[in-house]
Amino acid sequence: MTAPRRTRRRQLRTAQPFWAETPHIAVAHRAAPSQRRWDVVIIGTGISAALLAERLTRRKRRVLLVDRRQPVRGSSLASTAMIQHEIDVPLSRLMRQIGPDKAARAWRRSVKAVEELLRLSRRLGLDCQMQRKRALYLAGDEMGFRALRAEAALRRETGIAAEFIPRQRLLAEYGIDRTGAILSTDSASANPAQLTAGLLRLAQERGAEIVSPFEVTDFAELADGVALASAGGRVVAAGHAVFCTGYEFLPQLASAHHRIISTWAIASAEGVRRPDWLAELLVWEAADPYLYFRATPTGRIIAGGEDEAGAHAHEDAGKLRRNAAGIARKLAETAGIRIGRPAYAWAAAFGDSDDGLPIIDLVPGCRRCHAVMGFGGNGITYSAIAAELTARRIDGRSDPDADLYRFR
Repeated sequence: MTAPRRTRRRQLRTAQPFWAETPHIAVAHRAAPSQRRWDVVIIGTGISAALLAERLTRRKRRVLLVDRRQPVRGSSLASTAMIQHEIDVPLSRLMRQIGPDKAARAWRRSVKAVEELLRLSRRLGLDCQMQRKRALYLAGDEMGFRALRAEAALRRETGIAAEFIPRQRLLAEYGIDRTGAILSTDSASANPAQLTAGLLRLAQERGAEIVSPFEVTDFAELADGVALASAGGRVVAAGHAVFCTGYEFLPQLASAHHRIISTWAIASAEGVRRPDWLAELLVWEAADPYLYFRATPTGRIIAGGEDEAGAHAHEDAGKLRRNAAGIARKLAETAGIRIGRPAYAWAAAFGDSDDGLPIIDLVPGCRRCHAVMGFGGNGITYSAIAAELTARRIDGRSDPDADLYRFR
């Protein structure tokens, strides 16, 4: 094999996310694989890996998942699971960045992915609090009344449902005093840990194996596949390898067009007083940094924001305290929801890209090694797209939107 090639190590989270203490998130795993050769080896056991494993085992592929951590204990555990079709980069701006056709396709593909997640969860009977939601996008310092109204019209022209809500109606129906908002359909929410664990267990029932700890320290493409070596000296081979390692990406995938930043989130105690409309809405704002929040079926408020440049800012315990208090304060100022001291507060590394789009592509210079990097605020939505696109690529089939997610 060539010189060692391994994914970067990061401290992905600080403090305990709320989801870590919810039931049914444990997944059985083995100390070593039962065989050396597989159809596909997936590196990672987060939501991207779980969705891909479900799709591949549905197609009777022999799948091995390996992880340096225990299953479901990486970045997916820190997600707030606001599963949106709305991309962080507004449609109007994305059209200027990558062109009208590509931008429209990217937004429409995200709508399709959310619908697929809802159907998949229902069809498989996953117990993960998956709920269809609408989203309310509030005017802020990034987009005001005119910009939001134009954005809503552009989305409708593109075939995406969007209704502009003017200030008086926003105040009367939602008690929020902003110059306007966009109300959209085609979003969802879930417990991300239960969703990931449920998909992994289903893949296991179909024959997939999960091995942990197993850290891939080197890999090489062969004439008919890929060989991967572990830190313990074990070697496995497969027809294809997929690096679903998120923010701990391979050095070959470093680029000036994406970066690791830091984000913070909180969860309230159960039973906090909240407006009735929040049961069916996700709320976020056109601001930098932006606040976002939602309710769980059990009556907790999940909120996040205060995103900050810097891959290690989330490791600061003092910032965690200050930003958790700041998120709670903004929640009260924006929607009148007062949660008191958060029951849970956590911080995490987060991936950001210039165009808000993920990377779903072959590893540069490879033919059988694939990479999934769900950068941008639509992580779970992008994971669903990645599962479909990567499974097609492994099957030797094309995807009409593959060009949107190429390494850049």
